[in-house]
Amino acid sequence: MSRPFSLLDLAPIAEGSTIQAAFEHSRQLAKQAEHCGYRRVWLAEHHGMHGVASSATAVVLSHIAQATSTIRIGAGGVMLPNHAPLVVAEQFGTLATLYPNRVDLGLGRAPGTDMATAKALRRNGIDSVDSYPSDIQALQAYLGQPNPSQKVVAIPGVNTHVPLWLLGSSLYSAQLAAQLGLPYSFASHFAPDQLFDALHVYRSMFQPSDQVSAPYAMVGVMVVMADTEEEAQYLFTSVQQQFIHLRQGANKPFSKPSENFKENCSPADEAMLASVLRYAMVGTKASVADKLDGFLQATQADEIIVSMPIHPIEQRLKSVKLFSELMGSLNP
Repeated sequence: MSRPFSLLDLAPIAEGSTIQAAFEHSRQLAKQAEHCGYRRVWLAEHHGMHGVASSATAVVLSHIAQATSTIRIGAGGVMLPNHAPLVVAEQFGTLATLYPNRVDLGLGRAPGTDMATAKALRRNGIDSVDSYPSDIQALQAYLGQPNPSQKVVAIPGVNTHVPLWLLGSSLYSAQLAAQLGLPYSFASHFAPDQLFDALHVYRSMFQPSDQVSAPYAMVGVMVVMADTEEEAQYLFTSVQQQFIHLRQGANKPFSKPSENFKENCSPADEAMLASVLRYAMVGTKASVADKLDGFLQATQADEIIVSMPIHPIEQRLKSVKLFSELMGSLNP
């Protein structure tokens, strides 16, 4: 049952708080994760969202790297179609130079925003998503050992060999990660439908590469832990509200917990929450333990990465600690 565990952070902009506070809370969260034995902390790229502050992902990663010393930092992920591969190589090559042997680069192909913002971001328009596989290979080349005839060189970036991951929630991403011989992270914390099919495709089709010789699958899960069941369920209402807002097309800061928000939920809303959050682990150490054990046994994940969407930072830090204690009891 021994498995490493990591933390996914979106630098949430909490209702009633500020963007500056969101960055400070991410710093505190990374320090707590390092202290509690998490392997890595990743930041996710999103744009134009009033509840997410991690749009300039590489910049925020440098902010949290300065506050820590041993935990790996990385993107979970950078949405590559939004950027020229050379720019990403320079950014993460800079991070790898400043913080050696600590940087990961997870890549995705979703826009991480609405389509109007995506169009404003993408260098070649929406069609640039079609070049995703070749962009990954270009990025690998920029971060690796240069060819003598190579005309374009990423400085910083060259020879940093920043490890790449592919992120996704579909069979496409699983197949591409397998073909390229890259570690794979599945986003079951918000898109669980194809979890087991994607893991099967990835493992069965995997081709060894210079980076990894065997498939390595990390699985995302949402976790909200507290000292009591009632408190955990109450804190969980923040992310439930967030998914309702997304369904309604409402762009809002990360909601405070609410005791009665479900009074206004339709049956369709309830069904959506039950489906999309089916693997969420909410409760105390005792109540989460069995669900976590079953999830790990079912997925055979090589690593687990947890998202902790909790509004009050004190309770978020507490949940990080409680989960590490639970994983410690499972990892003798």
